[in-house]
Amino acid sequence: MRHPPAGLPADVDQSQFERVLNNAARLAVVGIGFAVLLTVLQAGQVFLAPVTLAIVVGLMFGPVADRVESWSVPPALSAGVVVLLLLTVIAGFATLFAVPLSEWVARAPLIWEKLQAQLANLREPLESIGQFQEQLTSVLGTDGAMSVQVEDASTVTGVAMLAPAALAQVAIFLASLYFFVATRDHIRTSVLSMCVTRRMRWRTAHVFRDVELKVSRFLLSVTLINLCVGTAVSIAMWVIGMPSPLLWGAMAAVLNYIPYVGQAIMVTVLIAVGLGTQTELWQILLPVACYAGINFVEGQIFTPHFIGRSLTLNPFIIFLSITFWIWAWGPVGGLVAVPTLLIAQSVIAHALPSKPVAPRTPVRRTRQMSDRDELLANAAQAIAEKRRDEDSEARRQEREEPPQGTGPTGVEPSTS
Repeated sequence: MRHPPAGLPADVDQSQFERVLNNAARLAVVGIGFAVLLTVLQAGQVFLAPVTLAIVVGLMFGPVADRVESWSVPPALSAGVVVLLLLTVIAGFATLFAVPLSEWVARAPLIWEKLQAQLANLREPLESIGQFQEQLTSVLGTDGAMSVQVEDASTVTGVAMLAPAALAQVAIFLASLYFFVATRDHIRTSVLSMCVTRRMRWRTAHVFRDVELKVSRFLLSVTLINLCVGTAVSIAMWVIGMPSPLLWGAMAAVLNYIPYVGQAIMVTVLIAVGLGTQTELWQILLPVACYAGINFVEGQIFTPHFIGRSLTLNPFIIFLSITFWIWAWGPVGGLVAVPTLLIAQSVIAHALPSKPVAPRTPVRRTRQMSDRDELLANAAQAIAEKRRDEDSEARRQEREEPPQGTGPTGVEPSTS
């Protein structure tokens, strides 16, 4: 059997087809694992979604529990205080929603009639779409037209069937939140005790610290910002004469927990309400303009100032995370999307630490250079320095090593 020369990797003797086949097999295993993970997430939504949300909320209220425990309060009692505090906050928002929401529900038939009148202007474009559908059907050679079938189902029956599952998820969430807050120190100690090396314990302890710090700081800061946004939206809606300003402020504060998607939902609701209650175009768009202005100021000034650049994430990654978790778990997934990114970022940063790309001779920044240009220039400088070091090291080894077959013994080394 022919073996590769010493110092070369073991797979150098393999053919190109074998290497491609091995890489494809590894990728297939990763793909199968990812598919199994998606299946487990969706199949276990009733249990996994409330437990994950409880962990995220528990990390948010961790500093509150630590503060209560500093007054010689046992962890079991401090966890109860956290749960009661959360229920109080939820009850407060429910009170803000209840009265004005009931008024809008009573006005829903009138708003729907006015929306139908507004949408009647779109009849001609819809008829043209129908004609295009008929032409497309004739071209494709299919006789049947697209149809929509509405099943006859009672709303009350559907709500009655969903109520037990919703109550079960709420119970799982509250129980998980209580036990997580009460035993969070014991969980940390148990995980650290399973680390066999000192380096692993050090990295795991830093993961716990960063996760608690980042998630708690992010959620508390976002909660403060959202309360300010809700207050500003309520005041703006009251100034322009929008009915039920407290409802729109509370809705804006809650939806602001879900980046991008929450703002889109709020704009859609305001446009629908404007179409159903106003007649002039400027009256329809004025609430949307006020909300968009407040949201722009919040996103460009307050969020970077309070949260800081250290907790900023790539917007594309945030969008992918939100869409993935909403697809998997619905509204609960939208709430845990960004905190799970922060947790994953902390775990990856300590499990796979990377060295900063910094050259020995940094590039001098000019007035025309932005932060991104300076970062790219320094990265290119570091790569060029590393390449020069590797080339000089290779030339040094060539000078020190004698040519093959000219060693002291004059005997050719065996390659078998």
